[in-house]
Amino acid sequence: MSSFFSKKCEYGLQAVLYLAAKEKDTLCSAEEISGELKIPKEFTSKILQDLTEKGIIFSRKGREGGFKLALKADQIKLIDIVEAVDGLQIFTGCVLGYQNCSKDEKCMFHNEWIEIISKAYDLFNSRTIDQFYKESLSKLKFSLVKETAKK
Repeated sequence: MSSFFSKKCEYGLQAVLYLAAKEKDTLCSAEEISGELKIPKEFTSKILQDLTEKGIIFSRKGREGGFKLALKADQIKLIDIVEAVDGLQIFTGCVLGYQNCSKDEKCMFHNEWIEIISKAYDLFNSRTIDQFYKESLSKLKFSLVKETAKK
């Protein structure tokens, strides 16, 4: 099944879910995250940088460095991650890519597409990481599933 978001955004969502599942204040390296999520390390580093710049995750450089959530999981909406990585253009653009598609000059799918993206936006804007990460752990298939199951 194809995703609504870019691969980069999918990986950003997975990385934040991964960090949310870790013990509080545990720093994870980009290498650990990329290995567990099976994402190329360079790609992971860029995604983590984007999320750090937007204040979603915290980064510490150096030998004892790594990444962790910058906010509590219940303060991070899924839409915040989407915006940090992909931006919100997906929620405003024409499904066919027409630049002049608008309320006044509609393409053939305009009304249905607006309804779909409005529902998607509302879903991602109403859910926080703390509501979502436990449900997602089994899908991500990393060793943390066992660690979290013990809690």
